[in-house]
Amino acid sequence: MGVRPLHIVNAQLVDGDAPRAGSLLAIDGHIAALDPTDVPEGAETVDARGLWLAPGIIDLGVFATDKPAFHFGGITRAALMPDNGLLDGAGLVERAAKGGKPDLWVHPLAAATKGLAGKELAEIGLMKQAGARAIATGRQRIADSGVMRRVLSYAASLDLVTIVHAEDEGLTSGAVATDGEMATRLGLASAPAIAEAIAIARDLALVEETGAPVHFRQVTTARGLDLVRAAKARSLPVLCGITPAHLFLSDTAIGDFRTFARLSPPLRSEEDRHACLAAVADGTIDVLSSGHDPRGPEDKRLPFADAQPGMAGAETLLAMGLQLVRDGHISPGRLFELLARTPACLLGVEAGRLDVGTEADLILVDEGTPWQVDAKKMAAYAGNTPFDGMPVQGRATAIWKGGLRIR
Repeated sequence: MGVRPLHIVNAQLVDGDAPRAGSLLAIDGHIAALDPTDVPEGAETVDARGLWLAPGIIDLGVFATDKPAFHFGGITRAALMPDNGLLDGAGLVERAAKGGKPDLWVHPLAAATKGLAGKELAEIGLMKQAGARAIATGRQRIADSGVMRRVLSYAASLDLVTIVHAEDEGLTSGAVATDGEMATRLGLASAPAIAEAIAIARDLALVEETGAPVHFRQVTTARGLDLVRAAKARSLPVLCGITPAHLFLSDTAIGDFRTFARLSPPLRSEEDRHACLAAVADGTIDVLSSGHDPRGPEDKRLPFADAQPGMAGAETLLAMGLQLVRDGHISPGRLFELLARTPACLLGVEAGRLDVGTEADLILVDEGTPWQVDAKKMAAYAGNTPFDGMPVQGRATAIWKGGLRIR
């Protein structure tokens, strides 16, 4: 038996720059009409009561399938990084793709190299057949330029985007912070911010050589963003992303050795943070993702230099994105391009936008409701959020996956 038709009325549709009053009809799990004049008998009618109706968030590059956290955050699809569980074989990719169904779709990102060791190409073609939607270098880049060139060429021949980490390991080895006053004051091993730009420059040269599309998962420095901006101006097939942490926090957040603010790449200077905000506003940054990487006390309750990097970001992604809208950096429509439309295009899935024919992955958003981030009360497997204690606004109040309500 199919899913009952769904008719959402009295909504503010996020299908342009500004939300507009309207309604939506979903039939057989897909969007059938916006502002329908004809509604089938027996359809379920939901009164949105003036809330935003937006596409479900597609979180690009998570490190764990953490369904309660994703559902809290309005995430209906998640692209899973290959690191945890090491997605370097077809069987592992196939199992990961089944991990969240039916109420969450997990899109595995295949390991670019065997064991993510950066030496030998993994079976990318077989992993694509098994459900991989893109390939990724994992938590680090591929240092060997010859291997990276082969990865890019092979991925492009399969019509897959390569998602890369951009830090030069020769500069960042052993470092836990960015060079600057804070790292010096705390006595922490640090690396220059230019490590990011050096890695990006190498990969852009290979993109120019091969014509292969690349997505830099996180670009967090002014120098790095300038390189991406220039590459886009030359029409190179380049995308880049960021997490809210690098938009709202600078390296001062590590001031009391707060391990929840130990991230990869590390938090940057205030000048770089402002450059990142400008890059979101001018369209240089294409994707806003959570970087969701829940880590328990065994990884975080350690001296700063020994703690593992990462944050539980799924539950705060939407609220921090809405803060960008309130601060005047972007429009609501642009926010959902960053959160849903562009990730869907990169992964090649028919979702991420309120268009007829796309999957009815939908969220209702109360953009003004206030709440406080509390690490101890998070739905995530672990509450390692650098935003702990911060007052925020906006949350998803209802979620539909393929037209079926899941929250």
